Amino acid sequence: MSYIHGYDPDTLREKIDPRQCKERLDEIGEQRSLPALLERVWLLKVLGRLEDALVISEQSVRVARMAGTRKDLLRARILHASVQQYRGAFAAAEQELTMCAEEAEGQGWSAIAAFAYQHRGKTHYDAGDFDQARDDFKRALFLRQESGAPDDQLESMLLAIEAADRRRADAALAG
Repeated sequence: MSYIHGYDPDTLREKIDPRQCKERLDEIGEQRSLPALLERVWLLKVLGRLEDALVISEQSVRVARMAGTRKDLLRARILHASVQQYRGAFAAAEQELTMCAEEAEGQGWSAIAAFAYQHRGKTHYDAGDFDQARDDFKRALFLRQESGAPDDQLESMLLAIEAADRRRADAALAG
């Protein structure tokens, strides 16, 4: 999405322009297509409107289940899990992301599997499990390389790995 202006090196959250995101949310309005629903979920999530994001993400999963492809359903489930992560429901997010990653890898959908591992890594990162976060970020990087992802996606994974290493080292010094 063109609304991402980099990532915070400590939280790994997207840097966004809230005004731009709110304007786009207004443009989308109440559209019910799956792409519109997924974009609304993401916009609500990054704007911190997590309860609204959760409701729309659950709706997007239902729409994908009824009218979408298996890939659509995986994308909707991954996004739903990322909302759970933002809400601090780490166990629920991890479980959903693990199932999505395994299904995507089983189907040979490297890009979707990478997306799931990236978000599972962020879930572990937010939960303070920096070793597991690093493992997931490395897996996402490998899958992205395998699928020929653009440089910015590879770079974001390298930055996430560095952040996990930094946090791991800080935790070791503090402990």
